[in-house]
Amino acid sequence: MASRKEPEVRRGDNMVGPKVAVLDFGSKENILRELQSRCSEIKIFNSRSSVQDIMSYNPDGIMLTNGPGDPADVKVAIGTVRELLGVKPIFGICMGHQILGLALGAKTYKLKFGHRGSNHPIRDTLLNQIYMTSQNHGYAVEEASLPSDVKVTHVNLNDGTVAGFYSEKRKCLGIQYHPESCPGPHEATGLFSYFIERMI
Repeated sequence: MASRKEPEVRRGDNMVGPKVAVLDFGSKENILRELQSRCSEIKIFNSRSSVQDIMSYNPDGIMLTNGPGDPADVKVAIGTVRELLGVKPIFGICMGHQILGLALGAKTYKLKFGHRGSNHPIRDTLLNQIYMTSQNHGYAVEEASLPSDVKVTHVNLNDGTVAGFYSEKRKCLGIQYHPESCPGPHEATGLFSYFIERMI
C-alpha cells in the first residue's frame, strides 16, 4: 500500500490573515497563490484526508480545489465535506464545486460537449457583475437537486447551467469555473476576497 503524502504547509503573505486548509483534487498553482496572498498560512491536504486530519489543523476556512474527471467517482471526500458543512466556511472551485454539490445532496450530470476555453460569460449576483471566465470541465451541478437554502448565484449565460451557488446557513460557496485563471479580465478573483473577507 502506498504511503500517504504528508500535508504541505505554506506561509502566506498576510501575517494577520486566516489559516486555510486546502483539500487538493489536482489543484492549479494559481489557486494556491491567490490564497497565499490573502492568508497567513495554508495547509494542503490530499483528497482522502479525514475530517479529523483537517480539523486538527484548526483552519479558519476550507478550500476545495479543481481536478479532473467525474465527481461521482471521487472517494472519501464527499462524505468528509458533508461533515464539514456548516462547521467551517468552504469554497469549492470546479471539481471542488461539484464535490460540494454532491455533499449538499445535489446531483451532477455529464455535459454533452463540456465547457472549454476562456470565453464563457457569467452572471455573478454575489459580486453583481457579468464577466468572461476560463472553464475546463465536463460535468455540472443539477439546479433542481440543490437544497432550498442553497441559492444559485452564478449562471453560465451561454447555456443557463449552474456556474455557482452559495449558502449562508451552510457557510459554503461553489464556483464552476476558474476565478484564478484571469484570461484577460480579473473580476472573478474577487471571489477569493469574498471567501476570505466575507465568509471567514
